Amino acid sequence: MIIVSACLCGINTRYDGKSNFNDKVSELLKQGKAVLVCPEQLGGLSTPRPAHEITGGTGAEVLEGCAKVVSANGDDGTCYFIKGAEETLEIAKQVDAKIAILKAKSPSCGCGNIYNGAFSKSLIEGNGVTAELLIRNGIKVYTEQEIDNILL
Repeated sequence: MIIVSACLCGINTRYDGKSNFNDKVSELLKQGKAVLVCPEQLGGLSTPRPAHEITGGTGAEVLEGCAKVVSANGDDGTCYFIKGAEETLEIAKQVDAKIAILKAKSPSCGCGNIYNGAFSKSLIEGNGVTAELLIRNGIKVYTEQEIDNILL
């Protein structure tokens, strides 16, 4: 089974109440190979919600207590992002997921690159909170931009 970001399958879970529909990811769901997750909703955040970015590091530093996830208006949402990552990991364990396909650049789901925390649309190297936790637990994480490179 594969864990996938719900927004990639057309579910309106993005911070702005929209989705990031991706045909190829949606096809995995139709084939019964995917389980949908939205770490931010699983963590207790509503949709829509203010945009959030990691400040002071990456998902790794958030999990280590050295960085925070804050909203564009300055509210600390770190606890929601950690809870959502933990809930997503629990779902992954329940379905024996070995792979996750998550939304690129997200403070939860981004893998390889995330926004830098200044809300300037600039990227830094690193993973979102959920992506980092899944990787630490042996799950291979990809973004929708890499789906063609995954042998499914």
